[in-house]
Amino acid sequence: MLWLKRGLLIAALAPLLVVSFICLVYWTIPQRNTNNSRFDTLIVLGSPANPDGTPGPEQEQRTLEGVREYKAGKATHIIMTGGAAHNRYFESDVMAHIAENHGVPESAIFEDKQSKNTIQNAFYAVRIMRAHEWHSAEVISSASHLPRASLIFSRYPIQWAMHAAPWPTSYSALYPWSVYTWEALYCTRLRILGFRPSPYLPQ
Repeated sequence: MLWLKRGLLIAALAPLLVVSFICLVYWTIPQRNTNNSRFDTLIVLGSPANPDGTPGPEQEQRTLEGVREYKAGKATHIIMTGGAAHNRYFESDVMAHIAENHGVPESAIFEDKQSKNTIQNAFYAVRIMRAHEWHSAEVISSASHLPRASLIFSRYPIQWAMHAAPWPTSYSALYPWSVYTWEALYCTRLRILGFRPSPYLPQ
């Protein structure tokens, strides 16, 4: 019977060990490669607009956090990222309008209208940075998204640091945790297996 008890104990502990491993892998992803407190630009990662073109909840919060960081003097430029990835509205356009309506001058805003996902967000944002000889960026997104974004931006030869936008107050308490779960599983796969080859990601 001893072997049966040990088997039951292992079976009971196995899920806990798996969850602990995934959490460790996810939460130990470095979210900066510099201690800079000022940057050449802010990069706000895209999020879908609503089907009617109004700002999506996370899209609005990410953009407003970018506006706050701009007004706090963290950078003198903002790159809005995101094409028409989920509907006919360009994410960067919607985000730029939010920023302008909250006092950011149009001359400070740059748009990536081509990207369809986070890897492409980084690719086209860094392309804009190179065109203007900028070398550092604070990257703004939802907190759950930052570890995955960190894995992507770590592939680029720039100085970067992640910064979390608040969760929309309209979300239920459970929704962010479902997103955290998905992101943790995805980032664990990425850290173990790496990214698939992509023309948008330096090898």
